[in-house]
Amino acid sequence: MHEIAIPQRVVDTVVARRGTAHPFADLDPSKTALIVVDLQNGFMMDGVAHALCTMAREIVPNVNKLASAVRATGGQVFWIQNTHDESCLESWSNLHAMTLPEKTAKRVESMSEGTVGHDLWADLDVKLDDTKVLKYRYSAFLPGYSDLPDILRARGLDTVLITGTVTNVCCESSARDAMMMNFKTIMVTDGNAANTDEEHNSSLINFYLTFGDIMSTDEVIDCLNKNVAGARS
Repeated sequence: MHEIAIPQRVVDTVVARRGTAHPFADLDPSKTALIVVDLQNGFMMDGVAHALCTMAREIVPNVNKLASAVRATGGQVFWIQNTHDESCLESWSNLHAMTLPEKTAKRVESMSEGTVGHDLWADLDVKLDDTKVLKYRYSAFLPGYSDLPDILRARGLDTVLITGTVTNVCCESSARDAMMMNFKTIMVTDGNAANTDEEHNSSLINFYLTFGDIMSTDEVIDCLNKNVAGARS
């Protein structure tokens, strides 16, 4: 697991700006969605992955634990699958122009629907009542390239817990866009995975300073349980 290192200076800055270290601790469990970003073979399986992040395997138990807690307290779970289709070669040509041809070919191979790479990691606890959503850019909240924001709003969900891989690319992109699409957004510190501790912590710090909240798996579950108990009392 990553060694989480958020400087006290950062926490103090957040408290001075928002009045609390955790502005979304009062989340409503019934309006909360767990967003699991890109925990697919194409990022996690040796020999299949086009962009392997071995740390992503380590967070799977925490993601499953969060999924169970979210369901139990009235929220919903969303499994996001990074997806390539042929239109991406033209509509996202700048990405491919920056990428070596053999790397683009491997990405196409592992991110296209119907491939082993596109499938979710087998150890994830995916339930029939959960929702799978495709995304065609790094962010799961970018209008025109994912239906996720519309689905969440249609279901009355206003708070999102961001987990998945990699922290500093698809997860942070999704988290920033979620906030700017007016969702209360929490990045789970030990529910995201990057290639290094430095990249992971830098992403969390940047997000926390301006865009939203960060909490550990246990902190999120504690909020869910406390708040659902208060709502039922």
